[in-house]
Amino acid sequence: MASAMKDRIKVFLIVLGFFVCYFLPLDRLPFEGPLFESLALTRWYAREHVFFCLIPAFFIAGAIAVFIGKDSVIRYFGAQAHKCLAYGVASISGAILAVCSCTVLPLFSGIYRRGAGLGPATAFLYSGPAINVLAIIMTARILGWQLGLARAVGAVLFSIVIGLLMHLIFLKEERSRKEEGDVLLGNNARERGLWKNALYFGVMVGFLIAANWAKPAPGDGGIWAVIYRIKWPLSLGFLVLLSAVLLRWFRREELSVWTGASLRFAQQILPLLLIGVLTAGFLLGRPGHEGIIPSRIVERALGGNSLSANFFASIFGAFMYFATLTEIPILQGLLGAGMGKGPALALLLAGPALSLPNMLVIRSVIGTRKTVVYVGIVMVMAALSGILFGSFFL
Repeated sequence: MASAMKDRIKVFLIVLGFFVCYFLPLDRLPFEGPLFESLALTRWYAREHVFFCLIPAFFIAGAIAVFIGKDSVIRYFGAQAHKCLAYGVASISGAILAVCSCTVLPLFSGIYRRGAGLGPATAFLYSGPAINVLAIIMTARILGWQLGLARAVGAVLFSIVIGLLMHLIFLKEERSRKEEGDVLLGNNARERGLWKNALYFGVMVGFLIAANWAKPAPGDGGIWAVIYRIKWPLSLGFLVLLSAVLLRWFRREELSVWTGASLRFAQQILPLLLIGVLTAGFLLGRPGHEGIIPSRIVERALGGNSLSANFFASIFGAFMYFATLTEIPILQGLLGAGMGKGPALALLLAGPALSLPNMLVIRSVIGTRKTVVYVGIVMVMAALSGILFGSFFL
């Protein structure tokens, strides 16, 4: 009883905190500077990334925890799974999901806690935000085909190498790890049948993709622009189909367990994201605005193709929060200010996949040591890739 009351209080505080952030009266604040940027980034995040990014991701993560059998996750992503299949699926998942570094977190937490091996889980964690087809196409169109191609190849290879390194470094711990999930699982998945569950998950992923379809660059046509024009009717269609699926194939008690699992993910992740976004805004500001670290320092440190410039780019990208596609205009401005192409690639390979809010949540799922190693691998590989790329394309 006391536990249920505590959970209700947590949910109430999270909802209250969200609405406070959403309706922050920034135009009435009598000050500017890093604190203002911290609040402004938080309000922007609450308005742009909670309703249509995180909430659908929480429900998908809850569905993974409740309705996907642990045996299925272990078979395809567990420590004993076929490596080519596990890492192949994990490395290309970003091409389908097109999510940011924060939206991928509930999905990563869901598969990891259902028994996925650390290697495939971290490969999925990196590839989810890194291998975004539209972002790669826009990178090639706006920043040049060399950077676009290097980003595409680098992101796929990174996800596989990162996953394999994490698996090897923590091999002993992985072998002894108990494959236990957060939610007691029955035989719901088997009762419904494979195609019904596939439709259920497909509809939720379809809504997540449609609702977050990014606006194409001015003058761009083709299928991307067509989908953007119909994104809201398409999203509504997915919601209607999901409602029909739930009414026809799911029992009330199943929906209750699913909702409870989704809320637990929200309770764990949202407070950490809020702290991370506030901190990132205070330190680095929003795109086009300054936090406590002046932009001139960033621009001065990113010139040329030195070791320090590439490592600075990977570290700066890793800690700054980039919403999907926002890294491209930021890099366009930095390149115009004298940034080298090597550091540009380093930022592209580290930035979209990591952020300070992202790191805080990863730590809560896999622990401090694994998080430090994962972040370190991403930053070092991004910097070295930048040096190599910059030596060929000055």
